[in-house]
Amino acid sequence: MATIHRGHIFHIAGSPLVLQASDALADLPDGALAIDDDGRIIWCGEWPDRPADLEGATVVDHGDAFILPGFIDTHMHFPQVYCGDSYGGGQLLEWLDNCIFPSESLLQDPEFAAQASAEWCDRMITAGTTTGLVFGSQFPAAQDLLFQTARDRGLRIVAGRTVQTVGPDSASALITSEDKAIELVREEIEKWHPLDDEARRDALQFVAVVPRFSLSVTTRTLEALGEVYDEYRDRGLYFTSHLNENARPGTGEIDSTKAMYGVDSYLDTYDGKFLPGSKQGGKSMLGPRSVMAHSVHCQDAELARMAETGTSIAHCPVSQLFLGSGTMPWKRTVAAGVNIAIGSDWSAGDEWFIPQVLNACFKVHISEAGDAGLSLHPAELLFTGTLAGARALDMDDRIGNFDVGKEADFVVLEPHRWEMYGRTLENVVKPADPITARDANLFAVLMLAREPALTETYVRGRRLTTSAA
Repeated sequence: MATIHRGHIFHIAGSPLVLQASDALADLPDGALAIDDDGRIIWCGEWPDRPADLEGATVVDHGDAFILPGFIDTHMHFPQVYCGDSYGGGQLLEWLDNCIFPSESLLQDPEFAAQASAEWCDRMITAGTTTGLVFGSQFPAAQDLLFQTARDRGLRIVAGRTVQTVGPDSASALITSEDKAIELVREEIEKWHPLDDEARRDALQFVAVVPRFSLSVTTRTLEALGEVYDEYRDRGLYFTSHLNENARPGTGEIDSTKAMYGVDSYLDTYDGKFLPGSKQGGKSMLGPRSVMAHSVHCQDAELARMAETGTSIAHCPVSQLFLGSGTMPWKRTVAAGVNIAIGSDWSAGDEWFIPQVLNACFKVHISEAGDAGLSLHPAELLFTGTLAGARALDMDDRIGNFDVGKEADFVVLEPHRWEMYGRTLENVVKPADPITARDANLFAVLMLAREPALTETYVRGRRLTTSAA
């Protein structure tokens, strides 16, 4: 028996690039999203146009609510669940040393880890984040709890233990030997990653290889991780890390990385070229299931290499503001052909709710200096928070919009659950031109939204509940 969810539907249909998103925007004011018993979309269109064979379907009428694809967050840190707005007294490296490494060390306590994993999944559901690419805990018990809790709740996640084999004293509890790090990565893959084609078709949880960043590992670690990734690459394994986040001259992340490895570019360290002079030392970890967080200060050659390999960027504008990292150049990055998805970067990003991360995305790029500045189209924002994330995770054949055959991941925003939101959307002046009116409506729906208006979160057609429900 099919189920139809009725409401005002917005999604980016088909498989466009970001600059084509406005042409692919589907706006269905009296929309119907029909889902079969397996949680797959069997039809999406205007309610009066629904096929005759759906006449007997169960109808869930959401009234004047908006139905959007589930939000996809391509950069998050599970061990930092309680670290939002931690004061580090400086930029990235000081913040890590003073706040993050000590906080992440708390997850070695299994009771605390259980509390953290429940809180993490609750927050994803409350924020409408149906899929997350997650930097995980260094502690195997905490990682098991994260995967199991996500499985129990029905959340779609890609996660991997955060690998750290070198670092300051503040990170001592998080550091393992190189041999132990590889052993734990392999164990996590074998335990939690779907290793055959049939299992991957039905899976909601996947594993990624996750060095924290190049300063947290050695050439030997990168070589070994590259071997592991190459071994499992064809079985859907993921890779993610940080790239070109903080450019403070001399002592910042980028200059420190290039000096430590003696390489021409930061990206070279993940591309197997981590020996002095950017000589090849191991396997590349770039590719269609690889996501580089931040990428604020990339060289042209780095962007070209990411485009060539199908590597995506997790753009984290809230985090970049919080840590003073600068602004990823939108026009230049898009022109290079790199897919840009959105990331909250909780907890350097102090915002869980993807519409508010997109809000920051709009603001930082309209404020870029000179010709670099632009006003992102509302459809481009929606694309970045949904379909671009699915593409970054090589899941755009499964999720990201409401095309027939995809799995029904979606959220429901009820304007009058948060009165200011509802009254503003109802009373704002509507442009006379219908296309401009459509775009202005979507813009307001995204930019004004807050968690109180998000009332329902679905993965594969199943409504998710928090631990308090």
